[in-house]
Parts: sequence; C-alpha cells; structure tokens
Amino acid sequence: MVITWYGHSCFKIQSGQLTLLIDPFDSSIGLRSPRGKTDIVFVTHKHYDHNYLESVDQDTFVIDGPGEYEVKGVACRGISSFHDASEGKDRGLNTIYLFEMEGIKVCHLGDLGHKLANGQLEALEEVDILFVPVGGKYTLDGEEAAEVVYQIEPKIIIPMHYKVPGLKISLGDATDFLKEMGVSGKEATPKITIKKKELPENGTVMVMSVGSA
Repeated sequence: MVITWYGHSCFKIQSGQLTLLIDPFDSSIGLRSPRGKTDIVFVTHKHYDHNYLESVDQDTFVIDGPGEYEVKGVACRGISSFHDASEGKDRGLNTIYLFEMEGIKVCHLGDLGHKLANGQLEALEEVDILFVPVGGKYTLDGEEAAEVVYQIEPKIIIPMHYKVPGLKISLGDATDFLKEMGVSGKEATPKITIKKKELPENGTVMVMSVGSA
C-alpha cells in the first residue's frame, strides 16, 4: 500500500492497480489539486474543499455518505458523525470511512468535530492506519485529536487538515497535536509505503509532507 498526501484531508491510496482518493479539493484553496486516474473516491462531506469531483473520471465510483459498500474488492463502511461539537448545528454532517486493503484497516475521520460515541467506537475496532484532523477551528484541535486517537488506539496515526505552506484556509498547525502525542523532531515524508507485516504494534505518528504524484 502506498499513501500520498495532497494536503488538507486529501489522500491517494494505491494498492496494485487500484487507486483510491479521499476528499479531493480544487486549487482555489492554494494547493495543487490531485490528478490522475482514480477508481474510487470518498467524500466525507459536501464542502468545496473536500468534494471537488471535476477532475475525476466519469466511471469513477464515488462514495459520499454513510452505509456499507464493496467496490472492486474493497469493503468499506461509512459511519455518520458531525462536523462540529453541536450535533451538526454549526457545520453539518460528516462521514467517517473505514475500509480494508491488503489486510490493512484504514480509517479517515474526515472533518470530525467531536469525541466519538460508543456506537461509533464499536464500528472502529482494530484500526491499523488513522487519518485524523488536528488543525482546529473547523475540526478537532490538537488536544481533542489526541483524545480521539487514544479512543481508537490505531497502529499508525497520520495527522491532516492543518496549516501547510500555500494553504489559504486559516487553520492551526500540527504542533499542539504532536506535543500531545509526545512527538518531536519528526521528519516529514512525501509518501508512505506499508505492508501488513510491517505495521508497528503500538501507535506510531507519521508526519507527511504534501506530495504531487
């Protein structure tokens, strides 16, 4: 499995000839929009910086809400949640996605704005890789994100949705989250290549730099 981060909440995940894209944005946010053929696109919520589908092929399968799916051999579950801590009254709904590729369970929290309820946690057992928003203002902040990480207890934690060079959306950086997780001096990587047998036993934070492939 190969993971590339485009910035914000947008990731490309490749497994063999299969390519998944999560939360594509357009270049108006100040970052380069993802390009290239995609088999499955996940949209966590319908805000312009997460659901830009203009560059996606017409035959791409789009998943944009809660439910259970199986597409091209990928089993996926969308779990309803909120974009804020007031049950959606401020910023609406958000979908958490859990899917499995190469025997690795991947969870993308989208623009989650609250700690997880028991029912949501029960659906997120044995997560291997977790993408978690940490930049605050519109989502979890660093401290709240760390609390959610400890709720889920994944093997790999990848922070997202925080301030990076070029981004025109006002967000906090990842500093507070990394401090809460006891991480310092972490070198960012443009891509992560991982196999199931290489997964760490305990929660490991991996910081990514914005890629372009």
